[in-house]
Amino acid sequence: MSDETPDVTAGDATEREELRAIAAESAADARNYITTVTEVASGQVADTAIPLLLLATAQLLLTGSRLGAIQDVVPVERFESDPGPDPDVDPLRTNLLNLLDGLDEYADVVDPVTRVELTRGSLSNDVMEIVVALDHGLKHYDDGRPIEALWWWQFSYLSTWGDRAASSLRVLQSVLAHLRLDADEDVVSSAEFDALHP
Repeated sequence: MSDETPDVTAGDATEREELRAIAAESAADARNYITTVTEVASGQVADTAIPLLLLATAQLLLTGSRLGAIQDVVPVERFESDPGPDPDVDPLRTNLLNLLDGLDEYADVVDPVTRVELTRGSLSNDVMEIVVALDHGLKHYDDGRPIEALWWWQFSYLSTWGDRAASSLRVLQSVLAHLRLDADEDVVSSAEFDALHP
């Protein structure tokens, strides 16, 4: 990694090391999320797709919460280095949309604080927006600019992907609850009986 140095908001060596550590953890979490989404979209884990997405999203939101809790990260340069083009996520989005057939669209709130009117959300669009934002930061990180990556993840968490991840987490939890709790009572009773009387 380069000897990238943030300005006064993270000036001393100890702060720099702390920010580098957070950037490394954030990079690992970003990779984990993208890997999980790619695996789910491949259709190879269709039976556990919802729980896997729920777990990956919850873990990512923990990362985002940490980013939101720290002071504003300010990169050395006052402009963002061009990390190259965003990844082509259309094939991934299409695969995920097919996998979530009948579950993809949901009712969403524009902004729970300032604009409470309802709108339509899309789980596959949310997931892809998160993937693009995380990948953008990973390019900075992999190019040896951990502070710039951290700045990007923090900024994009607060402006876009944090909101999309929070919305998708609620949808995924709701879908999972319906799948588990809306089952036929006779089937549930039979399963409980079998579990108690092996």
